[in-house]
Amino acid sequence: MSDPNDTQQLTLTGSEQEDLDPAHLARFQFERAVIHLSHFKQGLVDFLVAPKRVLEVNFPIELDDGSVKNFKGYRVLHNRVLGPGKGGIRYHPEVNREEVIALATLMTWKCALIDVPYGGAKGGVRCDTKQLSQVELRKLTRRFITELGDNIGPNTDIPAPDMYTDEQTMSWVYDTYDILHPGRNNLPVVTGKPLDLGGSFGRKEATGRGVLYATQRYLEKDGVAGLPEISGASVVIQGFGEVGGTAARLFQKEGAKIIALSDSHGGIYSEEGIDLEAAREFKQTHGMLVGLPNTTTMTNADMLELPCDILIPAALGNQIHRQNASRIQARLLVEAANGPTTAAADDILSERGIPVLPDILVNSGGVTVSYFEWVQNIGNERWSLAEVRQKLQKRMYTAVDTTLHRWDKLQTPEQPTQIEAAADETGSYNVPINLRTAALCVAISRVANVTLERGIWP
Repeated sequence: MSDPNDTQQLTLTGSEQEDLDPAHLARFQFERAVIHLSHFKQGLVDFLVAPKRVLEVNFPIELDDGSVKNFKGYRVLHNRVLGPGKGGIRYHPEVNREEVIALATLMTWKCALIDVPYGGAKGGVRCDTKQLSQVELRKLTRRFITELGDNIGPNTDIPAPDMYTDEQTMSWVYDTYDILHPGRNNLPVVTGKPLDLGGSFGRKEATGRGVLYATQRYLEKDGVAGLPEISGASVVIQGFGEVGGTAARLFQKEGAKIIALSDSHGGIYSEEGIDLEAAREFKQTHGMLVGLPNTTTMTNADMLELPCDILIPAALGNQIHRQNASRIQARLLVEAANGPTTAAADDILSERGIPVLPDILVNSGGVTVSYFEWVQNIGNERWSLAEVRQKLQKRMYTAVDTTLHRWDKLQTPEQPTQIEAAADETGSYNVPINLRTAALCVAISRVANVTLERGIWP
């Protein structure tokens, strides 16, 4: 493998001042990768960046107390070159148009990198699920799906679970769509459904298991000197939800020592390793991890700076930023969350020689098994758990291999003239080409090539 300290010259457009806007970050990462791709036709870059469709809907529901409340929802279809749109629906008080566009864009590159025939999409409703009853959530979901109408569909745009939505939410999505479109096989309209409603074995664990497979393969390929496998590694995981909790269980099963965990209330640390079963029971009883016996309490921020072999941010975005990146002591950062590392932090970590396995690679296990569910629904099939896991592992390993191969090629002296021309510009600086840029180069190339192969219509 080439020297990761080899650098290329880039213009500091997005990292001179910390910019936490997810749309700006997505565009900056795209621009950083696209300068390594010289075969685009004029105007193709603008097409690849811009979302195909942005829907914004407002709708009321009647609450349990008889009052009426209005909600705002979004559904963005970023690209359909490779296939129908694919992306989750999230319920969160801070959902906004720019965030949904950025996440839909991320999904386009994620699907292309993991090689599933989807384009990127994303949706969300601005709401606080903790303030809504189950009946109110059902009403909200049905009304939102009704407002989206035929903008979603098995061959158009296929939702899935995301933040604060789950298989129950997806059941309501399916039932609502099925009522509005009778007489069809509507099971493929949404993934992440319960097993007895056409869901796939392995779907709930898919993202966390994908994190495991991506890390395993990277370490097998000598990604971290002196750390050839997960067994024996010390691991810090920010987030103990479905993704973080699954990753913790699977990493521990492979012989890793989970020394720190956190949820929204704070983090816990134990140098000897945390008893995960005790942690789950404590959180179920007390609603938080903080206070677990035989652990030290710390903030989420402090936990990120612990010495460890592997750091896995599996919570919210922008957790590793310009202010704390210089204090990260992990040997490998594995992005289970979407956008946990800012552009400035990316550069600092690269300069320090800390590799970052990027989100579009690491957390693509979820969309991969969603694709498996979609295929099974279309063919009225049911694959075994072993078959799903085997297929997922193969795709994750291949994606890691492809990313590393592209990263190796980017280390060669033959670089686009755009980089050389930037060498003397004010604000230019040396930055190592990282794995995120390599992964995006693979994904963007695939979407661009298929766009040109299909031809620009008419």
